[in-house]
Formats: sequence, C-alpha cells, structure tokens
Amino acid sequence: MLYQWEITDAPMETVVESFWRVRRSTPATRAMADRLATGAAARIAELDTAIGAAASNWRLDRIAPVDRTILRLGAFELLGEPETPAAVVLDEAVEMAKRFGEADSPAFVNGVLDAIRREFRGGAVSAAGRERGEA
Repeated sequence: MLYQWEITDAPMETVVESFWRVRRSTPATRAMADRLATGAAARIAELDTAIGAAASNWRLDRIAPVDRTILRLGAFELLGEPETPAAVVLDEAVEMAKRFGEADSPAFVNGVLDAIRREFRGGAVSAAGRERGEA
C-alpha cells in the first residue's frame, strides 16, 4: 500500500480501498497492514528526516522507490511501534529488500534502519550482526 501510495500519489484512503478490493487476508493481518501503511503515510516528513540522516551520502529522492518504501515502513515501525522488537523490524525489512529490491538493497536497508534503531532505540544488533553471531 505504501509503495502504491508513493507511485500513484493517490490519497491513502483510496489506496487502502483499492488494495483490499483485489486481496484477501485475515482481519488481524488487514488491520495491521492498514495501521502500518496509514501510520507511515501520516508521519512521512518525520520518517524521511530520520532516513535522510541515517542514509549518509544519499539524498532521499535518489533512493530507489522500492527501497525508500521499505525504509519508510521500517522507520515507522522503529519509531511508532515500540512493542515490535527492533530485530524483527530489521529482519522483515531485509527480507522485503531481498525479495523486491536490487542486489545491494538488503545491505543498504539494513544499514539505514540499523542507524535509525541506534538513534531511537539503542541496544539491539542489526540483522547482519545476528548473521555473524553477535546476537
């Protein structure tokens, strides 16, 4: 939904409505997806500021739309969903980057979100760190 919102520039309410017209899910999954997409869209300026600060040497408009969307979703969860463990947020974002991004997307997404995590949550280890056995 967040990607469609960015690409089409349609109101989020329209995007959510059209998204669920062609997809099925459990009520709990739908509620979570709606909360994440609308929450990220509502805090887009704050998220973009955090991403811009964490993505050193990268202007936000130069980041691929798929990566930018994954970063916004992950940043929203890190900032706005404190009950979700940071490790889960980073792992899921890296998996989405592997599936939908370019070859270097997973490392880039992990690095940016880990920097945001350190800034706003502290403590946890990045997805790359867990793979090296640091967790």
